[in-house]
Amino acid sequence: MQCEDTKRRDKLPIVYSKNYSVRFAGLEKLHPFDAAKGKHIQRLLCAELSLECGDFYDPLEITKTELLRVHTSKYLKSLKWSANVACIAEVPVLMFLPNFTVQSGYLRPMRYQTAGSILAGKLALEYGWAINLGGGFHHCCSYKGGGFCPYADITLLLVRLFELESSRVQNAMIVDLDAHQGNGHERDFKNIEAVYILDMYNAFVYPKDHEAKLSIRCGVELKHLTEDAYYLRQLSRCLMQALAEFKPDVVIYNAGTDILKGDPLGNLAISADGVIERDRLVFSTFRALGIPIVMLLSGGYMNSSKHVIADSIVNLQRKGWLSLHS
Repeated sequence: MQCEDTKRRDKLPIVYSKNYSVRFAGLEKLHPFDAAKGKHIQRLLCAELSLECGDFYDPLEITKTELLRVHTSKYLKSLKWSANVACIAEVPVLMFLPNFTVQSGYLRPMRYQTAGSILAGKLALEYGWAINLGGGFHHCCSYKGGGFCPYADITLLLVRLFELESSRVQNAMIVDLDAHQGNGHERDFKNIEAVYILDMYNAFVYPKDHEAKLSIRCGVELKHLTEDAYYLRQLSRCLMQALAEFKPDVVIYNAGTDILKGDPLGNLAISADGVIERDRLVFSTFRALGIPIVMLLSGGYMNSSKHVIADSIVNLQRKGWLSLHS
């Protein structure tokens, strides 16, 4: 029987479940998102780092009671209508499918990925770092989904950490480097001083949520086709500024790869090497200070994304930033 693992020193704090993959009898191929991205990355990591399937932490599916800790009852009920889920997933054909099929094929995998983000948060406090091979649903807030994001896993993760008596997490930083503005967590943590949001995104693509922007405390609005040099220079500046203004007990790193050159939805122009250097810069900054970091994969809509993510994680491991000592 599958169970949520407790801490074991023969495992890396990388979270993945075979239940992450979205399945709709082939209909998932209509969507730009790689419905099995986590599975592909896990296999690449197994090959590169000589890992086995049992070397990863396997989450349980999040329950309705746990979801209600953040989400409104009205919002969760709305997901029982296939038309509403079709709008969130941006796959119109889903509105014609019975809801039990939508639940099992799409929402259930998203609930597993959401649970994976929460588990990764707990593991990061023990190991000093953790990676969920999924999650990063930064367009969903407590009362509304959108942009392929049906559950607010970032908010759920932080609320859980704040509530843990043993964690001593009182302040948190969200470093959102997906190509799109993280309007979901920005709406959820509006006027919450304990959460500092750093967001670098293409200002000319979805969601253009001006109200949510008020929650960003360190932000960079990028132009179309921004390249490595400017991007990494701005990131380095922002990290230093954020740490000068705020001392987090934990960092949630939303590491979208839709910043890659050629991505049809991000429309930036960052190279694969640029993404790898971005991740190294973020991890090295916080790990050197002993601040736990949780990495979520978020967006990325090209076949090359899975290879870049795997290469980046391997690079972090070989550079010593993924040691098993907090």
